[in-house]
Amino acid sequence: MHRSAWTWKEGRLPKQLALETATRFEIGLYEAALEGEPGNEELLVSLDELYGKKGFVEKGLQVELKLLQIRPKDPWCHYKVALSQTLLGQIDPAFQSLHRALQLGYSVESLRKDPGLENLRKDRRYEEMLRRFQNLKG
Repeated sequence: MHRSAWTWKEGRLPKQLALETATRFEIGLYEAALEGEPGNEELLVSLDELYGKKGFVEKGLQVELKLLQIRPKDPWCHYKVALSQTLLGQIDPAFQSLHRALQLGYSVESLRKDPGLENLRKDRRYEEMLRRFQNLKG
């Protein structure tokens, strides 16, 4: 009995494994592309989103710090750095980054609703900072 060789085209993966594999592949592509274009903002933002989806907070923070070097006056970049620092338990640096995001115009109301900032909400400085910036705008 002669059997033809199996090919990847015939393979069927469970849905979750297929999604996981596709995400790992996509991350690998972005990482490889960034080796050739380390300052490409679109690649950095896309890779940061993928790292976030996978819970790779430390890797995401490294990407966000690169973005911050490229866009130092972008409040969103400072916010993203603050969010990652918060998730990593780096509370004081997170407050500094969040303060800078607010100085540059990030929305106080958005921060009030953000579930990712739970670690900061436990600290009295959080509400004090938001109140101060709310009063400046208001």
